Amino acid sequence: MTERRRSRCRTLLALMFCALLGIGMPGAASAKERLFWLLRDLPPLTVFEGSSKGQGVVDQLLPLLIEKMPEYDHSIIRVNRARGIQMLQERRLTCDPTLLWTPERAQYVHFSQPSLGVLSSGLVVRQQDQPLLKPYLNNQEVDLRRLLASTSLKLGVVAERSYSPPVDALLKTLPSETLSRHYGNDAVTNLLQMQQRERLQLLLGYWPEARYLIQQQGWHVDDYRFYPIQGVARYQFIHIGCADTPLGREAISHIDQLLKSLRRDTLAKLYAQWLDPELRERYLQDSRQFFLDPP
Repeated sequence: MTERRRSRCRTLLALMFCALLGIGMPGAASAKERLFWLLRDLPPLTVFEGSSKGQGVVDQLLPLLIEKMPEYDHSIIRVNRARGIQMLQERRLTCDPTLLWTPERAQYVHFSQPSLGVLSSGLVVRQQDQPLLKPYLNNQEVDLRRLLASTSLKLGVVAERSYSPPVDALLKTLPSETLSRHYGNDAVTNLLQMQQRERLQLLLGYWPEARYLIQQQGWHVDDYRFYPIQGVARYQFIHIGCADTPLGREAISHIDQLLKSLRRDTLAKLYAQWLDPELRERYLQDSRQFFLDPP
């Protein structure tokens, strides 16, 4: 072997040794953890289709979080609510930025601080069915428990969705024949179509979402009415939730730091754009009180 060839071999061996040494060193070229973001079509938080596609509150929040969390490789997965809940229980590094806190979810989800106050759920009813509710209204709020106990009206709901702990508790007491549960990806749209075809009279939902989807169907919003539910707070709060594992808790710790300014200066204004003009100003005033720092 010539001296030149021996020199090349020595150089190659040195490079291989350095590469092996680098692999063995802690932290050297280590792979990032992959964080899976679980999203579903949920106007005005996430909008997959229609005239406002990609303009939801979380649609605009998520890129800001991803940019500030470069320690992860981020993947976005579209799932329906039932599948999203299942994935959060699988203990991988999965996070959902559109969750309501419930006692059941708290058993397997680690929640962030509240990120956004939203108008609470209520009943969406067509104009022609409004007289059915009149005996059960007080100050334009519906006594949902008495309504469902006293009538044979059908109530449409999205399976595995939370409508606030008090409403969830009520739903658990109802006979199965009272509810029309939908599991699909376009659950609210399909329930609105069932309501249009008079297969159900009542839809449990969130007015900004229902209002947008009604418009996307080409129907008139004025043909519908929204009724808050008696005994339910005007606002409820969205959280980011990650699977309750050491990695999930670590991710939430970082997310909480990022939310401090975003929830105060950005998210409420994005949500307000989706409200009826008569609701918008009151919401913006109320939102200033949502996240006041303690004295």
